[in-house]
Amino acid sequence: MVAQLMAPFRTPWVRSLVLLVVAAPLLLAGCSSVGTSTLTFWDVIWGMIVFYFIFLLIWIFIAIFADIIRRHDISGGLKAIWIIAIVILPFLGALVYIISRQKSLKDEPLPGGVSAGPTAAAAPAPATSTADEIAKLQALRASGAITEAEYQTLKAKALA
Repeated sequence: MVAQLMAPFRTPWVRSLVLLVVAAPLLLAGCSSVGTSTLTFWDVIWGMIVFYFIFLLIWIFIAIFADIIRRHDISGGLKAIWIIAIVILPFLGALVYIISRQKSLKDEPLPGGVSAGPTAAAAPAPATSTADEIAKLQALRASGAITEAEYQTLKAKALA
């Protein structure tokens, strides 16, 4: 029964929204003396929250500008249009850019900060010499795993 009641609150954005709806009236009620000469505890808390959101917004805009500049799939003119749109209408421009951006898997960073794009090199296969391959083939022929004809065919491939 409790699991069914809590099911809508499993997504992080719903939890954040509920927390905001519950916490906002408490913070606003605590800051009822804003504008007076006294500084209360809630004024300090409210100031920290405002500072956090301003810092967060600046960080988001810097991340979006960096993303626009780093993209290789759009031209320079389109990059300039996106930047102008974000400067003129910051919130709407950033929201439209985030929604309309086509993100592919090669853009996602892998754990450890390595990109999966074309710059990431594939791991080289372990090198085995021709002599090692022929020795393995001889061992397989001696054990009866392959016939003499298969041995000759695989030996010719190894020497090629």
